[in-house]
Order: sequence, then C-alpha cells, then structure tokens
Amino acid sequence: MSTNNDPKRQPGGAGPLEIFLTVLPKIPLIFKVILLHLLGRSESAQYLDLKSDVTISVLRSMLSPGKPRPISEIQAMTLRDPGVKGKMWVSTMSSKVPPEENIRDALFAAIDGLSGPEQEGAPPLAVPDIISVEAEWTGYRAAATKDSKPPMIPEEHKYRELMKECTSRTTILYFHGGAYYLCDPSTHRPIVAKLARLTGGRAYSVRYRLAPQHPFPAALLDALVSYFTLLYPPPGAVHEAVAPEDLIIAGDSAGGNLCLALLQILLELRRQKRKVFWFGAEREVPLPAGVTPLSPWLDLVQSMPSLTRNGKWDYLPPPRILSPAHQPPADNIWPASPPRKHFYVADEYMLHPLGSLQLNKSWEGAPPMYICCGWECLQDEDRYLVSKLTRDGVTVVFEEFQAMPHIFAAMIPGSAEARRCVDGITGFIKAVCEDPQKVKPSYKMVKAKTLEEVAIDPAQLTSFTDADVRDMALHAAAGRQRPLPDVDVPAKL
Repeated sequence: MSTNNDPKRQPGGAGPLEIFLTVLPKIPLIFKVILLHLLGRSESAQYLDLKSDVTISVLRSMLSPGKPRPISEIQAMTLRDPGVKGKMWVSTMSSKVPPEENIRDALFAAIDGLSGPEQEGAPPLAVPDIISVEAEWTGYRAAATKDSKPPMIPEEHKYRELMKECTSRTTILYFHGGAYYLCDPSTHRPIVAKLARLTGGRAYSVRYRLAPQHPFPAALLDALVSYFTLLYPPPGAVHEAVAPEDLIIAGDSAGGNLCLALLQILLELRRQKRKVFWFGAEREVPLPAGVTPLSPWLDLVQSMPSLTRNGKWDYLPPPRILSPAHQPPADNIWPASPPRKHFYVADEYMLHPLGSLQLNKSWEGAPPMYICCGWECLQDEDRYLVSKLTRDGVTVVFEEFQAMPHIFAAMIPGSAEARRCVDGITGFIKAVCEDPQKVKPSYKMVKAKTLEEVAIDPAQLTSFTDADVRDMALHAAAGRQRPLPDVDVPAKL
C-alpha cells in the first residue's frame, strides 16, 4: 500500500563539491593503498590494477562506517537521479493496472505452494496493492557523444528512436541491486545500457517498490506484473508483445535475488498448471529464454562463512543485518510497524524460498542460466546455488573471477576483468536467444589480470550439503551460529 513515506527520486546527482567533501577524509587511506600497491606489499596488488585497488578500498571504508545512519537518509542518497547522458536512449514508461486481481492471486498461490515448515502457523502476509510499475526502456544511441543529453521529446518518441537502433529482438528484463531498500534504475543505467548495446537489443529496467516501506512480497508482485506487461502488453502500450524466446531475466545482487525469485514463481505456477487472467484474457505462464543473475544475494539471513572469510576481497560490510547491536537510528520508516528484524521481510518469512533462495527444493525445468561472482562475501551461497542447479539438471554457465569483489562489472567497469565479465554475460544472452540447445554447461575460474580460464569441477563447487545450508539458515534466523568446517575455496584454485 502506498504511504507518505514512499521513497522519491530526486533530480541531480552529487556535485563536484559534494564529491570532494566525501573523498577528502579518505585521502590518507588512498595514499596508503597506492603506496602499498606500488611497493607490492598488499595481497590485493597481486590481482588488482591500481585504480581498482583504490576504488574497492574506498568503497569498503565508506560502506563500513562506525556510526549507523538512518535508513531514510541512506536510501534518499541512492535515489538521486544524475540524469541521462551519453550514448543511450532511456524512455520511462509505466505498466497499466489490470482490471482483475488474478495476477496477485497467482503470486500468493506460488508463495503458498513454496512455503516450508518455517511458515507453518505464520500470520498472513500484508497484501500489496497492484500498482502501475514504472520502468526504463534502455537502448543504444549511436549518434550521441559521451556528453549528449536526451532530446526534449515525449517518452513515446524516445522509445521509437530506441527501437530504430535495435539490431536484435533480445529484451532484458532487469532488476537493480541494493539490498531491496537502496538504489534505482537510474543508478544502474551504465551497466544496463552496456548490456543492451552489446546484445543489440534493449532492456526494461524496473523501478520496483523498495523496503522497508514496501516489504516482501511487494517487489515480487512488481516483478511479475512487469514480466506479464512485456509478454502481454496492455491496451495502449507502446511496445509489441515480447516473445518468451527473446526474453532474458537479469539482475545484480538483490536484483539477482529478485530475478531468481521471479523464476521460481513462474516454475511454481507451471507446476500448479495455473494460468493468469490478465486484461480480459486467460494467459499462459511461459518461461524466459534464460536467466542471468550477477553476484546474486540468496541468503537473506547471512548465514554462510564466506560473508566473513572473503571480507578482504570485497567492499560489502560485515554480516550484521539481524544484529541488534547494529540497528540504524530510528526514523520515519524504521523500525517498521508491525516490528520485524529484517528490512525486507517479516520474521516468519525470512526463510521462505522466495526470499532465501538457497532453500528452494528444486530448480528442475529452469531455462539456461549464466551466473558470475568473484571472491566476494556471497561466494559460498552463489557456488552452492550453481551446485544445486546442476544437480537439478539446469544448464549453467558459471564464471568465478579471481579476487574480484561484489558486482565488479558495475563497480570497476574499466578493469579488464569487468570487460571480460560483460563479454561473458552478453555472449550467453546472444547464444541462448539464438538457440538455447547450443548452450552447454560450463564452470570456469577466470584469473585476474591474465584472464586465463581454469576449469572448475562442478562436483567441487561446495562442501555444504542441502542439510548444512538449511541448518545454517535456521541458526542464523534464530540468532545463533552453527560452527561448520570452513573451506577456503580460493586457496585451492
């Protein structure tokens, strides 16, 4: 339900003075990192170029402040729209609200069907409104320069100009990251525009509702509405129907969680042989051509060992989402009412398989997937997912990048590793849209600097059993830790 506390985008990114004042306290750190890198005295210098080393170190420092800040303040900072500039078309559109409520009924049927023993006796979830979901159509603008601004024409005209430059039918349904409470399509335009350009297609980047104002399952409903909007355009929509074989679902971090949750919803609706009544017609629930989660966040309760083991390679803060000692100061959106521990999901649903994706029983029948990660804090959960998918018979192209941090393709885009990762993503997208049968399972570790590819034995992806993973999640959700033998995967490669 909409509230007066809904997050609002604000025009204008950070100005030069604000950037200077932000970086100023980090100057001693920057000099230290540069010196250790040039002398070869830091472990990261073995793997990272100097610019990447500095960038990751500064990000780590900024994301691990000593004093927590109010959630509304942090959220607002990430919703400042810097505007559209450069070689991209961006056309903002909104889905229409269907006259029926059946799509929401379908979502709750999937939630109920996937519920586990942890949800038995749980109070009912808050039912989100079906809203008009905004999204940005994004495509390549060949004649523009890096400083070009969009012409002052209606959004529909921008969409038509975008379509003139598409050389393939590929459409990427993209969900941005940000732990479900931060960021926006505007923060992810560079990576989304790059994917659209290199595939020759276009992207539909969704402005889904953010927590804590709109907890689970509001974002899931927005994702499902967006998927059906692409497949079955409502009356008056500017776009034509997207064929499932031309559609890719993608996302990074929490957006990777959302794209995988959407896939599980589609799989569950198909298991139930359920159709969806949508704008006056009964519609099938097809699967997309492929799914590309980038460094997906699966473990909502932060229970797996790499969250602490890999901190030296990453910029993500320590795992403390559920820690009472690290709660942000109260403001107008947090703590939530009724109270809960997690920004995104009610306590009784933290371990629901549409939130904590590592707890899904089966991925059988899923389309081919490309999954990438680094030596990051989410490494254990991402490797476990790849192992589970493989055991369930899903075709997986997995690429792990040596010493790289979380979603490095977007955070250090100028690095050789980021360019190689984007090539891997777009190569997969083009291949799976052309002929998914030709996509073969592949498991690689890509070495830093040299980009040498080393095969990974899929049987050695994880040391954790399904029971181990469930046990760790149960203990974390209850506020306890379960000691398990840890395996330092990077040291073995």
